[in-house]
Amino acid sequence: MPALFTDVDAGMRITREEIFGPVACLIHARDFDDALEKANDTDFGLSAGICTGSLKLASRFKREAQAGMVMVNAPTAGVDYHVPFGGRKASSYGPREQGSYAAEFFTTVKTSYTYVG
Repeated sequence: MPALFTDVDAGMRITREEIFGPVACLIHARDFDDALEKANDTDFGLSAGICTGSLKLASRFKREAQAGMVMVNAPTAGVDYHVPFGGRKASSYGPREQGSYAAEFFTTVKTSYTYVG
């Protein structure tokens, strides 16, 4: 059953932990800068999202949000299999092995020389 917690602040345990379930916390922010600061004030960074009609704020959020996946006007769950998947900070485990990074991840580089006399 999905849950929305509304009377929370950024210091509460429910907002500080990474919960894998249909749970959301609504934290009041004064403005965009305050919201971005609160979004980045975490040990985790799997996914972040913003709903806005402002291209300027959307672009800034994509640049400055400290998350492995950043969505604008889209759900923060679900990914495309052709792009790297993973978070930042404590939300990540190992390399981001999908997408164009797959070749690098699964490649062992070896330098070899042969001199013929």
